[in-house]
Amino acid sequence: MQPITRWSDIPAFDDEEAEARFWDTHELDARLMSGSVHEPDSRESTTITLRFDPRMLSRIKRIARSRFLNYQSMMKQWLAERLEDELRKQ
Repeated sequence: MQPITRWSDIPAFDDEEAEARFWDTHELDARLMSGSVHEPDSRESTTITLRFDPRMLSRIKRIARSRFLNYQSMMKQWLAERLEDELRKQ
């Protein structure tokens, strides 16, 4: 089995059969799975406003639905992952 280490490594599938063939030879890396578990943060959070092109937001929502995630939570996860990447590069 080939491990998937980033969500972006999962392709868009044309149909369920293509998706089933993909998952026959791939699996999610344990670190990716553990990073997906939401742990409540006792610190206060801040609400911000971001403006998105409606088509981009629609695509984000579609990706989130395909992963059975809330799109806002998925976006926060993406930002957290990117932040970690950037900090590692420094």
